Amino acid sequence: MGGIGMGGLGGGGIPIPVGGGIGGIVITIIIIVVLNLLGGSSLGGSLGGLGGDDGGGGAAASLDPNDTSGQFVNAVTVDVQSFWAERFSASGKSYTQTLTVLFTDQTQSGCGVASSQTGPFYCPTDKKVYLDTAFFDELKNRFGAPGEFAQAYVIAHEFGHHVQDELGIMDQVAQQQQSYPSRANDLSIRLELQADCLAGVWAHSVYTTPDQSDIESITDKDVQDAINAAAAVGDDRIQEQATGTIDKESWTHGSADQRAKWFNTGFKGGTTEGCDTFSAATP
Repeated sequence: MGGIGMGGLGGGGIPIPVGGGIGGIVITIIIIVVLNLLGGSSLGGSLGGLGGDDGGGGAAASLDPNDTSGQFVNAVTVDVQSFWAERFSASGKSYTQTLTVLFTDQTQSGCGVASSQTGPFYCPTDKKVYLDTAFFDELKNRFGAPGEFAQAYVIAHEFGHHVQDELGIMDQVAQQQQSYPSRANDLSIRLELQADCLAGVWAHSVYTTPDQSDIESITDKDVQDAINAAAAVGDDRIQEQATGTIDKESWTHGSADQRAKWFNTGFKGGTTEGCDTFSAATP
């Protein structure tokens, strides 16, 4: 599995630059403050849902009722964005709704051509999440991470990048990568782990307030499925499966342990304040 730039779920893929992480105390403080402003708690109504492979708009009512996968992706997309819209609103900020674009084989995104080899990714140019319809089978069969909430984690991770983009974190990331190129990979990892943590914060809301969610309530097993999925797409797992060796210096998304740890951190704490991956000595 690959990822476009550093906004995707896993390593490799088409090298379209998205950003990485934050270097320097001043920038780190800015990010902490921005995340602390998102301290709201309630969920709200429906927002942007599913788009077609042309990147156009789409609403749940327009989906084929027999398209179980499409209906599920739409429901998660709506719920994740409802959650973040309420968090932004509670802090006096505006959240820009966007879409999950489902495609088969390949499609054109604002970040370039995406193919089935790319894997799920977020494109900051057009602010959309892209997902090949066959990816969930790969997640289950190749990476050994079955379960609907494992799939939900994938979507929530990519929308974690949208949240970072909305808050200006990705712009800060890009600036810092240019200033400190030797830290580019490390900073990219911290950005990805923060997106994992933000996915966990959303999962906490579904677990603790199911009556306010647009998707079905989740169990402890569902949460474990998500944690397993986060670990399954760790750089070390992907490298070992692909080449039989592990090259830590080339990581851009974090190890299996790191990814599982930060998703679980977000889930257990349920607050964005706990997602400060940038000031930790070792993420």
